[in-house]
This record gives sequence, C-alpha cells and structure tokens, in this order.
Amino acid sequence: MSIRATSFTLAMLAGISPLVAQENKSWFSGDWSLTVGGALFTAPRFQGSKDLAFYGLPMVSLARKGPGARFSSRNDGISFALLDTGMFRAGPVGKILFSRPDNVSALRGLGTVPWGGELGAFADIYPTQWLRLRTEIRHGIRAHSGVVADLSADLFYDISPTLRLSGGPRLSLASANYFKAYFGVNTAQAAASGLTAYSPGGGLRAVGLGGAMTWKTTDKLTTSLFAEYSRLAGPAARSSLVRQRGSIHQMTIGASATYRFDFSI
Repeated sequence: MSIRATSFTLAMLAGISPLVAQENKSWFSGDWSLTVGGALFTAPRFQGSKDLAFYGLPMVSLARKGPGARFSSRNDGISFALLDTGMFRAGPVGKILFSRPDNVSALRGLGTVPWGGELGAFADIYPTQWLRLRTEIRHGIRAHSGVVADLSADLFYDISPTLRLSGGPRLSLASANYFKAYFGVNTAQAAASGLTAYSPGGGLRAVGLGGAMTWKTTDKLTTSLFAEYSRLAGPAARSSLVRQRGSIHQMTIGASATYRFDFSI
C-alpha cells in the first residue's frame, strides 16, 4: 500500500474528512521521479586544452511525475524541479567541478584550481512537443567565486517509441572571477610558466552545438550516445593559456545511462 493510500485510510479512521486531509498535505506530497546515473566521455584535459582525457560524471534529477515524458540532456546540472506545470519547470540546480592540477605540462607554473561546485537555479520551457529551452545560472563554490550562465535549445524527434534523436545550440557566459580561475595568468604564474600575463574580464565563454541518440532500453532504464562541439570565445579565447598552449576548439564524445525511480509521498 502506498503512503498516499495509508494516509487516506488513517484520516477516515480518525473521523477526518478526506477533503480536509487532502488540504492539509504538505507541498511535497504527490508522485515523484528520481533519475540517477552517470556519463563516461572523452573531453579536453582542461578548459582550452588541445589534448583529450577520459572522465566520468554523475547525473541526478528529481521532479514531480507529469503527464508525459520530458526531455533531458547530459549537460543538465543536478536539478530539483520545485515548480512543474508540464510546459515550465524551475528549481535549484548544482554542478560538480573537478580540480585542475598543474601536473600537465601546459599547466605547470599556474598552480591548481581546487575541486568544488556550483549552485544556482534552472528553468525549462517546452514551447512545443519537440523543443526544450533551458537556462542555468550558477554561482561557484570553492573552485571559483564567479557566476556562470548556460543556455541551450534542444530539438528532439522520436524515430520509434524507444529511440530518440536530439540536438541544438549551446551558449555559455561567465563573470570575471570565473575566467580568472580557469583562464587568468597573474604575474607570478607568468614568471613560473612562461605564459604571457593575462587578467580577463567577464563575458561570453563559448558557443557550440550538441547532439545525442537516446535509447529507452526499458521503461526505467535509458542509455545515450552523445557528441558536442564548442568554440571558446571572449575572455576564454583571448587567454594566453589557450593561445600559446591550447585550442579554442573543444570536442566531447561519450555515453550515458540513467535509471528512474518512481515513488509517492
């Protein structure tokens, strides 16, 4: 018996009207879905690198169950939909950031960027049955003290009931403190690394295009193959680290798998 059914029965036994019990429910009562999984992929060794490395990242999403399946992307941060109307979703979002060590030859003398994260808010809009617009705005914790804004648009088409193609443009902006952490080179670092000193401001970080082929393996298990290209721009592209030892062209290729848990409160 579900928690909802049990609450209804207890209300009847206590002589409380089911309608009153319904009104006294907390905001989190209802049907929910928790999606967990991960992605394995090759990507630049560091932002602006011309060399690739192998990575893994968790994928987590919590939302109320809606009338139909919604689109999601491996680019989505770890999100929690507090508001979900079907056409619009919004809530808090987070992202895990790995440390950037200086044991790579291109980074020697720059010091490490510690591991950390980003916390903020997201919003999804579904203007049609085949398009999702998403915005994430996040503030850095520990790794950097800047602000990042990621915007994306994804068109998705179901080739069959279990196979979906999707893709669309990407755009990312960041504040000066973010660029200083990942692309800046102060005078001490310039002397130690041989790079030209560089103090960036805020602005556009990258523009790109991503796509995926998603297979609904079972009712709850979903697997995906994805690829994404981004071109560094603005303060990132002007960094001496990128110009002297890296590349503005960034490519990511990988696979992911997620499993959905449905429950009621």
